[in-house]
Amino acid sequence: MTDAKHSNPIEITEPSSLNEQAAAALVIVGALVAVADRSVSPVERDEVVRFVRDRKLAPHIPEERLYAMFDELAERLEEPDFANVVIDTLRPVSNLPLSSHLIELSERVAAADEDVHPHEVQAIKLLRLLTLVLPRAKQVNPRKERIEQPLAEEE
Repeated sequence: MTDAKHSNPIEITEPSSLNEQAAAALVIVGALVAVADRSVSPVERDEVVRFVRDRKLAPHIPEERLYAMFDELAERLEEPDFANVVIDTLRPVSNLPLSSHLIELSERVAAADEDVHPHEVQAIKLLRLLTLVLPRAKQVNPRKERIEQPLAEEE
C-alpha cells in the first residue's frame, strides 16, 4: 500500500521551478543535520530559514513556506527511507553551484544549539560525500557519439 506522504518527499508547488527545488535542497540539508541527534531544536529550524533568507537564496519563497518545508522534511527524515528522500531532493539541483552553501548550512545547523553531536558530524560528512557524487546531468555530444560508434563496431 503506497501512502501519498511517502511517494513524494515534498510537494513542489512549481515543479519546473529550479528555485523551489534549490530551496528544498537547502532545507533538507538543514533538516538532516537537525534530525541527526534525534532532537530537532527550534533554533536549528530558525537557523535554516535565517541562512536561506540572509543569503537571498530563495527570495520568492515566503518564510512560512520555508518553515513548513523544514517541518515536513524533518518528519520524512525520521522514516526508514530517509536516504532516498535526501538524494531525491538534492538530485534535481546537482548541477547548481550550491555545494558550498549546503555544507556551510549543515555546519551552522549543527552548531546552532551549541552542542555538536557526533551524529551531526556524521550527517555533515555524508552531505559532503553526496555533494561530490550525486549524478550530474549529462550533456549529449553528438560528435562524441559518432566517434565512439565506429570504435565499437571495430571490436
